[in-house]
Amino acid sequence: MSSLTQRLETLHATRPVTVLGAAVVDVIADAYALPWRGCDIELKQQGVNIGGCALNIAIALKRLGIAAQNALPIGHGVWADIIRNAMEKQDLHSTIEAETGDNGWCLALVEPDGERTFMSFSGVENQWQPSWLAALNVPQHSLVYVSGYQLASPCGELLTDWLEALPNVTLFIDFGPRIADIPDALMTRIMACKPIVSLNRQEALLAAELLGIDVETLGAQWQQRFGSALIIRQDKDGAVWYDADASGYIPACAATVVDTIGAGDSHAGGTLAGLAAGWRLADAVELGNAVAAWVVSRRGGDCAPTREALLLAHKDV
Repeated sequence: MSSLTQRLETLHATRPVTVLGAAVVDVIADAYALPWRGCDIELKQQGVNIGGCALNIAIALKRLGIAAQNALPIGHGVWADIIRNAMEKQDLHSTIEAETGDNGWCLALVEPDGERTFMSFSGVENQWQPSWLAALNVPQHSLVYVSGYQLASPCGELLTDWLEALPNVTLFIDFGPRIADIPDALMTRIMACKPIVSLNRQEALLAAELLGIDVETLGAQWQQRFGSALIIRQDKDGAVWYDADASGYIPACAATVVDTIGAGDSHAGGTLAGLAAGWRLADAVELGNAVAAWVVSRRGGDCAPTREALLLAHKDV
């Protein structure tokens, strides 16, 4: 029996979790190639799924048996109705309902090798109001997830004001590709909150470029500059983590990639579940690797495994 399996058998939350961010609809289509200017390509629709970074994480936590406060604005309209109905079927609920406006949606083009390209339309998930934030109950010692998509939006300063005022919490931020879109002054404030940050391989390159350093030294330089934990996800090559003077490498779990939609979100969901259970960062990242491997081997980003399914998959590993 693997150490991951042993830990999974007793996985339960010891810290409160708040997931703040977007719930949107993903329209997923296969594309033999990405479109180019003036072209007319034929797509093959694969499905219409609920998604968004925060919602994918909320689903992952729920299926792993970790309760969370889900602050995902849900509006009124075609897309919002799809999201609300799908969440109800999974016994998921949001603490925030927008009075007006619809949720956003995303067209996800999946190439033959499983790589995905997003084209997104924004909605109420990027129209945060002070009253929404004031209504949230975030106890001390909570884990609080925030996505870079919201921090880079026009409401990023409002969200940062709120994050700075939270007493004694641990922030978990996946900046995503929007890391380069966050103004320097706002990024300084965000990083002063000492968040745990998760980046994929491409985002790590962006971060190194923004800091004017070589990506091979990013982990050590990140610690010196910000003093906050950093996770770099490297797809089939696993993940590395840095925390103060400690660092480590966690190998990837075997997977046959179908598409990579939700891979980073599911990794964050698994890692947050481990952290909520009081696990060491390295052990939490290992759970993130396992959840991400499960998700990339299936279509869509809302297909995270249950704790029981992961136990079954890893019992002989």
